[in-house]
Amino acid sequence: MTDIHPTAIVSPHAILGENVTIGPYAVIYDDVVIGNDCKIGPHAVIYDGARIGNRVKIFQGASIANIPQDLKFKGDQMTYFYIGDDTIIREFATLHRGTNATGKSSIGKNTLIMAYAHVAHDCYIGNNCIIVNSVQIGGHVTIEDWAIIGGSTPVHQFCKVGQHAMVGGGYKVSSDVPPYVLAGREPLRYEGLNIVGLKRRGFTTEDINTLKKAYQILYDSGLLFSDAKEKLRNEYSDNPLVQNIVKFLDNSTRSIIRK
Repeated sequence: MTDIHPTAIVSPHAILGENVTIGPYAVIYDDVVIGNDCKIGPHAVIYDGARIGNRVKIFQGASIANIPQDLKFKGDQMTYFYIGDDTIIREFATLHRGTNATGKSSIGKNTLIMAYAHVAHDCYIGNNCIIVNSVQIGGHVTIEDWAIIGGSTPVHQFCKVGQHAMVGGGYKVSSDVPPYVLAGREPLRYEGLNIVGLKRRGFTTEDINTLKKAYQILYDSGLLFSDAKEKLRNEYSDNPLVQNIVKFLDNSTRSIIRK
């Protein structure tokens, strides 16, 4: 049963799933799709282009799928913001839909976007991520599955953060952060593996030791990054974890954080 507070403004053209709750003074625009068992908090605004999965919780004052803060965007093409199942958007977060460049921004499943965070246009945030309070993510950023971005961290446009990586709070991300690592200091540096996170997610001791050896080749061997990458590609060709690192390096369009 859908429960819409009498003060909420919900377009008759919006598509709502079953058992949706919409709080006081929330606003739901025309071109919106909301899945089953979702909760939309007071004063939240869901703009045209929002595509929201099942069991999503959106807290008070959040802004979903507003137009991008890109001066080149003229609104001549419909763009979207996708939110996966079981994701939580905390209070006053701002999520902007894509530009004509990609047509969308998206957040995966079971991800937590904490209060006051901003996700700009054309971003991709994966599954099971945690974006902590007041993180500010620029346009065209990619954050892979299981990554954690610490509080008040700005992420420069076009940067990438690899899967299972963790960035400490308050540091600036202006270079790409490869998978499985801890990143901290200013300027941002490689601080070792995200060992606690990896163990919590079932990585074995053998997995962790292999990743340590891989990053020793990348950071401590004295090789150029391009040569270290080829060494990893060849020596660990049958190891999917190391090949994930190689794939990330292949796809990096900005510099990789240094040690």
